[in-house]
Amino acid sequence: MLFNPICKPEAISVQRNSDTVVRWYRAYFYLLCVLFCAAGLLVLQPVSAQTALPLTDLSSFKDPGPSWQIVGDVNASLTEDEVLTTSRGKSILVNMPGKKNVGKDLFTKLEHGDADLELDYMMAKGSNSGIYLQGRYEIQLLDSWGKVNPTAGDNGGVYERWDESKPDGQKGYQGYAPRQNVSQAPGLWQHMKISFQAPRFDAQGNKIENAKMSRVELNGVTIHENVELLGPTRGAMGGDEEVAKGPIRIQGDHGAIAFKNIMITSYDKPRPELTDLKYSVYHGRFEKEPDYKALPPEAEGSSVILTSDLRVQSDSFLIRYQGNLHVAEPGEYTFNLNVPGGGGLMRINNKEVVPLGSQQGKVTLSAGDMPFELLYSKFMDWVEPGLGLSIAGPGIREYLISDGLSNQDDPVDPILIEVNKEPILRSFMDIPDGPRVTHAITVGSQQQVHYTYDLDHGALVQVWRGDYLDATPMWHQRGDGSSRPVGAIQYFGKPQLTIAQLSSEGTGWVEDTTSTSYRPKGYVLDAQGKPTFRYTIYGSDVSDAVRVTDDGKGIQRTITVENPADKLYARLAAGSKIQEMENGMYLVDDKAYYLNIEDAGDTQPIVRDAAGMRELIVPVQNKLTYSILF
Repeated sequence: MLFNPICKPEAISVQRNSDTVVRWYRAYFYLLCVLFCAAGLLVLQPVSAQTALPLTDLSSFKDPGPSWQIVGDVNASLTEDEVLTTSRGKSILVNMPGKKNVGKDLFTKLEHGDADLELDYMMAKGSNSGIYLQGRYEIQLLDSWGKVNPTAGDNGGVYERWDESKPDGQKGYQGYAPRQNVSQAPGLWQHMKISFQAPRFDAQGNKIENAKMSRVELNGVTIHENVELLGPTRGAMGGDEEVAKGPIRIQGDHGAIAFKNIMITSYDKPRPELTDLKYSVYHGRFEKEPDYKALPPEAEGSSVILTSDLRVQSDSFLIRYQGNLHVAEPGEYTFNLNVPGGGGLMRINNKEVVPLGSQQGKVTLSAGDMPFELLYSKFMDWVEPGLGLSIAGPGIREYLISDGLSNQDDPVDPILIEVNKEPILRSFMDIPDGPRVTHAITVGSQQQVHYTYDLDHGALVQVWRGDYLDATPMWHQRGDGSSRPVGAIQYFGKPQLTIAQLSSEGTGWVEDTTSTSYRPKGYVLDAQGKPTFRYTIYGSDVSDAVRVTDDGKGIQRTITVENPADKLYARLAAGSKIQEMENGMYLVDDKAYYLNIEDAGDTQPIVRDAAGMRELIVPVQNKLTYSILF
């Protein structure tokens, strides 16, 4: 067969006398094709090996100044500016220039052109730093915790260019603010991923293409995409000079900061090229590859690129491309093939690389020229034709070697909910590695801090910072009833009861509501429209009020219990690590968020082992108040 059996034309011809059935099948198979196309083109498949900067010493850097050091652990203060405390060891890079900012910038010995940079970093309170790609194009690093409207000078911003000759207030230009502020608190690890495209130069050294931030992600959220850089940003090394390669540069004279897990993937190898490309077009539905000797083509010719736009008059056809693939860099290559409305196959050196019914194949290629063949059989009449082939290889970022699938873009605009229109929304909510939360209540705030509450367990499911909700999966067409957060999310694991009755401090946490007499009673709204959730458990009445803090830096939760049963406990947090700090403060899950117990009566919190994790529980009397800062 030439195509995946699931897309056989016979399948869509069943009961052709029934218009309803035919329309249903057509919609179903069209959706499958769109999903297959999107899955192949939108997910990058980098093959090049990553380079991890070893942080056992400072040998990866040029002439590091005395403010830079390698440590084993680091913490920040939430109350005092520019303070990081460290402990001895290896694996974390720290800069502490002091209050007078006497440090100097740090440069890697490694130089890069096109590259992906991925790292974790921690800001001190009030601190300021930056990462310069090629030493010239800065992504700002700043303590922007809680700021609602970020600028180019805030955390994650592409910093401004600068012209000292302009009047005050106009010197900075061409800076780019992050799409939303998803910055976390000082002392928490933040994760950044940067895909950078270096400027291009001709043989005479003239710039023919600008540098570009292809994509920047902060804490799992895309904050920049396809940002063209017309020149170096302020403070660039070399002034306005631009080069094909340069070092990673970390600003060292502005404030205290820490880094770990620095990974650089360089893409500096020449791309494979198609040469002597010829095509043949055959009209009709092809379930099997035909005998080309016995079947003359309806049209044929040469092409400089793979494309489906050959002015084929028929809705059903087979396109056969033949040519040579020139490979300069030997190694393993990944090919993603997308052929909507039908099936495809690709051969290199007369061997199948992308098999029938598949969208991806991998093969190890040597350098040189080799025969190339690609087949596209289209047999779904109502689907627009398109042809997409992308390649990734050793030192080669994934790229399209075809004209893409411009006609196959998902036509659905996202349905984004504004918090001032739907501040409370009930929907299904999916969480990683967990069940679907079927009775989820999501509450938004103008401070851009939002949370989801599970009515089935009286539990917090997640909190996040940034934009509110995407309701596309719930409201587009028939929908599936679910919504999803838009910003940077802090999950709290599989939903479990917040309150349980334990026979002792070492008793395992209750897995479900069986034998607890748990009964949800919905919620009531206060004068500001904020919900307080209510339920009964073990015969006790519980009120659970979650409020965003006034400064927008987290949430505060107050649990009130009337007629408390004996031996009630509240489970406040679970994670791989829970670090006790001062004055009721805890760092949870290797510095993912802070938890501050503000009022637990006269009881003492307990940090204990639980199924390979650490768990923070506290005995419950009449009232319990704590905050989550993130």
